[in-house]
Amino acid sequence: MSPVVGAAASLAVSSAAWSVDATPSSCSARSGTTTARVIEFHTSEGCNSCPPADRWLSRLAPEMEKNTDAVALAFHVDYWDRLGWKDRFASAAYTYRQSQQQASNDAKFSYTPQVVLEGLDNKDWPRTRLPLKATTPAQAQISMTREGKQFNASVAPAAGGPTRLAAYWAVTELNHITSVKAGENAGMTLKHDFLVREYKTIPAWSAKPDVPTLLSFEPSTPSDINHARQVNLVVVDADTGRPVQALKLGC
Repeated sequence: MSPVVGAAASLAVSSAAWSVDATPSSCSARSGTTTARVIEFHTSEGCNSCPPADRWLSRLAPEMEKNTDAVALAFHVDYWDRLGWKDRFASAAYTYRQSQQQASNDAKFSYTPQVVLEGLDNKDWPRTRLPLKATTPAQAQISMTREGKQFNASVAPAAGGPTRLAAYWAVTELNHITSVKAGENAGMTLKHDFLVREYKTIPAWSAKPDVPTLLSFEPSTPSDINHARQVNLVVVDADTGRPVQALKLGC
């Protein structure tokens, strides 16, 4: 199955209070008082320097499962596909996202493997260890609830925070295995965790501390018991592209 990408998800602004339905078909999560640390990883099955970084990210999985202060997202780019092996998880939309980020993450060019930590290029990723305890005061609060197949979120900006926000939803899965038959990694078996399977952007909006913004998203990627799934919402400063809050829900 190819990754699913799409245009902007639905957005509505409301001053209504946020409530959670406690029925068995629902679950919820709420962000904390600090800004969650966001790891964005750009990789490809056709890149022979990527497997060590893939393994590094996978080693974070046990801690990330219980760490609510960190979100990890592995985007597979497609510019390696023409060099002998087509990555079944790659998407031109992820390549475009990486090129857009270059303007704000301090990288001089797009490359793989690339780790972007909290919106900034991080070449020191091999020495990055968990727990990635968040310490920066939150510039926004997120409440998220799943109701059946739909995920609903309320984003409440903090006083003194950015006045223009944007966001994106990303569906991630764990434990995907690929036996590479050609290209630079021919003969290797690769394991992928935090693999982005679906990605939808939300356009910028004017943020006011007293007016929560309500977002909704219904994944089109079916859940799979063999690959634990999380639905992630990342809220960014629309002017700088840097994350101001993130939240994941794995139910």
